Amino acid sequence: MDAQELKAAKKKNKIRESKTDYVYYAICGFILFLLAVIVIYPLYYIVIASISDADAVMTGEVWLYPVKVTFSGYVNLFKSDDVWRGYFNTLAYTALGTVFNVALTIPAGWALSRDYLPCRKLIMALLIITMFFGGGLVPYVIVCRALGLYQNPLILIIGGGVSVYNVFMCKSFFQSNVPQEVLEAAAIDGAGEIRTFFDLILPIAKSIISVMVLFYAVGHWNNYIDAYIFSIDKNFYPLQTVINELLQATGGGEGEVVLEQMRLATQIKFTSIIIATVPILVIYPMIEKHFGQGVLVGSFK
Repeated sequence: MDAQELKAAKKKNKIRESKTDYVYYAICGFILFLLAVIVIYPLYYIVIASISDADAVMTGEVWLYPVKVTFSGYVNLFKSDDVWRGYFNTLAYTALGTVFNVALTIPAGWALSRDYLPCRKLIMALLIITMFFGGGLVPYVIVCRALGLYQNPLILIIGGGVSVYNVFMCKSFFQSNVPQEVLEAAAIDGAGEIRTFFDLILPIAKSIISVMVLFYAVGHWNNYIDAYIFSIDKNFYPLQTVINELLQATGGGEGEVVLEQMRLATQIKFTSIIIATVPILVIYPMIEKHFGQGVLVGSFK
């Protein structure tokens, strides 16, 4: 049978779709289009508002395209030394904090996935309790003060070192993706627990490591309240805290001063969202290919 005959046979045996099928596809496509607009438009609006005249934004003239395009908001924001310092601080906190978090979470998940771990059930029970019952903010601050971490920028790196939810996600991933035969072969070859973990387990765990990196990095990047809670020196403020300070500083005054402060606050509000979001948007495509697999396989069962 030649190519044309094969194509004709496939066409003849193809199941014909009825009109109701096309109506169903059209309805689904329309609903998906609406959902896409609902998700994408706020992001689009932030972008066009950040490069539009502040008066046009405040009066509601901006909704489909930029009005009186200006980049004064970005210029004003980047003229501040505090913003650049906050950017550097946040990059350092995010990089070091994420490495610290992942270095604790991945081994913990691997250990809990092993049935021969001593007191495994007791450890899991204690971890689960912390997911439902917490001491609150005041005891947390008291403990950190006792450890010498109050007014110490180090708390922005090591504070909340492990998420129990993430530990259990890693545990489920390892239980589902590490064949017992591989571990038995490694044991026969004389590999100990440490070598097995670094040489066999970590290469398998790329997807779940990517997910953990994203989760922890976003948490560190968006953290601004801890700098207030622990009275961190302003020179060590992360970017989000610096932006919050700038927005608060644009209030007050009388008459024209109030109007000018409102213009400045509007510009800073939208430009700061863009500036603070871009790094995460850059990181996400790099690990997106591992994200779906890591979340689905590592989810609770």
